Amino acid sequence: MKTSHFEAYFSPGENCLNHIITLIKSAEKHLEIAVFTISDDRISRAIVAAMFRGVNVRIITDNDKVWDDGSDIETLSNEGVAVKVDVTSYHMHHKFMLVDRKTLLTGSYNWTRSAAQYNQENVISGNDPYLLTKFQLEFEKLWDNCIDFNDYLAQSYRN
Repeated sequence: MKTSHFEAYFSPGENCLNHIITLIKSAEKHLEIAVFTISDDRISRAIVAAMFRGVNVRIITDNDKVWDDGSDIETLSNEGVAVKVDVTSYHMHHKFMLVDRKTLLTGSYNWTRSAAQYNQENVISGNDPYLLTKFQLEFEKLWDNCIDFNDYLAQSYRN
């Protein structure tokens, strides 16, 4: 029986950020990300680099955070990353990533510079098959229920 392995990182400081980027760089086939917001350019650059390496990257985010100052969502979409947006009246407040469907990263850490510089936040990552399955199912459910970023843009400009 395979033993599950977990790691934990805390901020402030760059431990969480560095671990997220390390995992993104390790992706070979799939990178599935559900995060409330992404505004840390260092993470965004790693995501785009993964996509250009041939990794299938999918991101789900919350509509209320797309237009925040510093949000990288539109830039990621413009680079060709598949982005979907939750447009419900509630928040898609998840902060998790699946790497090659073998590693889960989750925690309170917001993917922002202030999370690394100031906030008391955390990430954990691990390879527990039960948790991987649960988070993959949640990701697919969200993906099916969210709208494509470009469709969101078209609707936003009409309203």
